[in-house]
Amino acid sequence: MRISVVDVGSKTVRLMVADAEGGVPLPVHTAKWRLRLSDQVKPGDPVPEEAVERLVEAVDGANRTAARWGAAGPLAFATAVVRAAPNRHEVLRAVRARTGVALCTLPGEVEAELTFLGARRWMGWRSGPLALLDIGGGSLEVAFGRGRLPDFVASLPLGAARLTHDFLEGGEDAVPPEQIRALRRGVRHQLRDVAARIRWEGPRTAVATSRTFQQLGRLCGALPGRHGPFVERRMRCSDLGEAAGRLAALTAAERAKLPGISAPRSAQSVAGAVVGHTVMKLTGLETVTLCPWAIREGILLRHIEDGPSWWAEVTRRSDEITAPAPVPLRVATTTS
Repeated sequence: MRISVVDVGSKTVRLMVADAEGGVPLPVHTAKWRLRLSDQVKPGDPVPEEAVERLVEAVDGANRTAARWGAAGPLAFATAVVRAAPNRHEVLRAVRARTGVALCTLPGEVEAELTFLGARRWMGWRSGPLALLDIGGGSLEVAFGRGRLPDFVASLPLGAARLTHDFLEGGEDAVPPEQIRALRRGVRHQLRDVAARIRWEGPRTAVATSRTFQQLGRLCGALPGRHGPFVERRMRCSDLGEAAGRLAALTAAERAKLPGISAPRSAQSVAGAVVGHTVMKLTGLETVTLCPWAIREGILLRHIEDGPSWWAEVTRRSDEITAPAPVPLRVATTTS
C-alpha cells in the first residue's frame, strides 16, 4: 500500500509518499513548495488572497505528484498559521473546491499527540518515559508519555514566527538585550505550568523535532543531514543558550551564513533559540535527542495502524469546527 501526507506549514508545503511495509512508513519520495505563509500572515490576521492562490497551487502540485508516484489522495493538514487565521473556513474550502484535496486543520494538542507517536516509534520502547518538544512557526507543542500515545499534551502560542513578530520587530536586525529579556519573560510565563508537569514526570528521554530544532542542533554541532537519519544527533541546553546569544548579536543575513541556519528561517532563528533554550531550562532537560520523525510520520503510522476510518473521523471533526454553516466561497483580500 502506498500512502501520502501533505503538511502545510508556516514556511513550506511538504509532501511525503511512503510505502506501508510491515507497519512502517518507508519514504519513497518527498517534495516541498516554498510559501512562507508566516511572512505574509501576521498573527490574528486573515490569509490574504494572493497567499491562498499560492497555497492552492502548491497543494494541487502535491496532489498530482502523489498520484504520479502511485499514492491515493493525500492526508492533508494545515498547521498553526492557517488554523489561527480568522478566514480559515474559506481557505480550507477554497483548497478543497479547486484541488479535490480535503485539507483540514488539527488542534494543537492533536498535533502534539501525533508528533509524539512518530517520535516514540523512532526512539523505541527502550527510551522509557518520553518528553517531546516541537517548535513550529505559530506554536510550541509539548508532550509526555510512557506508552504509544502521550499521557499529557500541551500546545502553546510560542512559535518562532509568532514570537519574532510580537517581540523582535521582524528579526532582521541584531536584537537588543531588552527585547531578548522581554521575550524570555513572555515565554517563561506561558511555560510555567507545563514545565512544572514535565519536571514532575521526570522523563528518562527527551526528544526535539521540527525544522527549527534541526537547524539549531546543526548550529550547536550536530552532524549535517548528508550523514543520514540514523546518526545520533543530540543538543545540550548550555550549547543552545550560547547559540541564542550568538544569533541575537547578528543580523538575519549574517545568521544565514552560519551552519544549519537557512535564509528563510534566519529572521526567526533568534526566537526559536530563545524558546528552545527556555523550555529546556525550565523543564530541567539538559540534553535532547534530535528526532527525524515527527507529525507526518505520526499521521502515516496512525493511518497504517488504525485504518482509513481514523483519518475520515479527523476530517469530519475538522469540518464541524471549520464550517459551522454554509457561506459563500471567498478569501480575504489585502488592502493598500
